[in-house]
Amino acid sequence: MASKSGFLQQAVAIAAKDLRSEIRTKETINGSVSFAVVVLLMFSFAFDPNSEQIHEMSGGILWLAFAFAAVLILNRGFARELLNDCLETLLASPVSGAQLYLGKCLGNYVLLLLVEVTCVPVFLVFYNMQWTRHWPMLVVVCLLGSWGLTAVGTMFSAMTVNLRLRELMLPIMLYPMMIPVLMASMQLTTVLLAGNPIAGDNEFGLRLLVVSDVIFTLLALTLVEVVLVV
Repeated sequence: MASKSGFLQQAVAIAAKDLRSEIRTKETINGSVSFAVVVLLMFSFAFDPNSEQIHEMSGGILWLAFAFAAVLILNRGFARELLNDCLETLLASPVSGAQLYLGKCLGNYVLLLLVEVTCVPVFLVFYNMQWTRHWPMLVVVCLLGSWGLTAVGTMFSAMTVNLRLRELMLPIMLYPMMIPVLMASMQLTTVLLAGNPIAGDNEFGLRLLVVSDVIFTLLALTLVEVVLVV
């Protein structure tokens, strides 16, 4: 139990370090929120907010904005450690690769959730949508979907951190891997924003989210030591 507690404490300490740094600079959160809002604004020009079509595409539009913002957040996750060779220092410290990964993942997760909390009200205004009475389940979907994006995204961020074209390579490698999480999140969000509960065939999307989160997290924790050494 003590070892598990120590593992989590180190991961939380790394996440707290990243969040304190972000609070001081605000460069990642400001950029990602601004970009997500611009994406929502651009999509709003293409659709009539009063049309039935917008309700059918609501989840897709919202999660595309989240996915674009997530890449900006993930690109900075490990890249900020390159300054003054901080990444080399972290790798040489007693902190394991799994602890480093989990800490980075938690920090990215919190930032992505902040983006979502900011963008959902903007989305409702831009697209003339009503707040769903099934909002607790919508929160669950956002929590699960966001963890899936950050779990796989933080792993690829570690893989591309030393590449010269990491800003280009990360989305190219990451977006195909995001497809299961994005598809399930889009489907469930569309259903919930339409005022319908998650039932019947839609329950498969919820199960897919949970399974994807578990698989991505376990794979990343297993492979991260090799990725960081390479």
